Amino acid sequence: MTTTFLWTIGILAGLGLLLSLVLFFIAKKFRVEEDPRIDEIEKVMPGANCGGCGFAGCRAFADAAVKAPNLDNHYCPVGGDEVMKKVAGILGFEAQAKAPMVAVVRCNGSCEKRPTTNIYDGVQSCKVKAALYAGDTGCSFGCLGCGDCVAACQFGAISMDPATGLPVVDESKCTACGACVKACPKSVIELRNKGPRGMRVYVSCINKDKGAVARKACKAACIGCLKCTKVCPHEAIVVENNLAYIDFAKCKLCRKCVLECPTGAIHDVNFPKPLPPKAAPAPKPAAAPAVEVKKEESNG
Repeated sequence: MTTTFLWTIGILAGLGLLLSLVLFFIAKKFRVEEDPRIDEIEKVMPGANCGGCGFAGCRAFADAAVKAPNLDNHYCPVGGDEVMKKVAGILGFEAQAKAPMVAVVRCNGSCEKRPTTNIYDGVQSCKVKAALYAGDTGCSFGCLGCGDCVAACQFGAISMDPATGLPVVDESKCTACGACVKACPKSVIELRNKGPRGMRVYVSCINKDKGAVARKACKAACIGCLKCTKVCPHEAIVVENNLAYIDFAKCKLCRKCVLECPTGAIHDVNFPKPLPPKAAPAPKPAAAPAVEVKKEESNG
């Protein structure tokens, strides 16, 4: 009995040793040499692993950057230009500076402006809610208010305003990683240029219904009236499918469209002074009555 037990142990130990040697030689033969620059790049990355760069994480980004011929299609939004300069230095490339971006909530349909027509009593998830029906209001395009964007943000940059029922972005914390954009099933959140000193102008609405329908559903909706396009001197605004959109690359921040919008759907952010009210045209002065001048006849 004891001899059989010892033989069993010996055979298993020998088999284990043999398999380990086989695995060792296989690993050595088929080992893939990894570029040491991948580790160097990963060390200078922020380590957020948020996926904002389009890759699964910081190491995946580093691996792709090492294999790429240049960094034109590679950018870390969390680290920004500072991190990309370090990455470019490791790879011997030239990093092109990019304008900082920020998440913008393109819905102004607060509880006051967008009255509730339905009551949802289910899982508090925008994704689930969007799969079931259009929403709690007459606007089928606006924010659903369950906070999927808040849960998706790894930087604590978004919170829900209980008064309006809409998400609020903290610009000082937003890294423009795009996680909130991906989490929103209604595509309400957009990444836009942060603008000089944080100033920017955008249409806070994505409703594509015709004007009367959109206005009935939300008092602050864009109604596609084209007034903003007519007043913009830089051709930065287009109206498609009853909805205005401002191209931040063309916008010069003159804010004429903000004054012209009849519903207040166009917002200006971080400007030092509020716009003055639109002045009414001054009435033309009445023409002065003609005065007859009589010449006195002189007696000669």
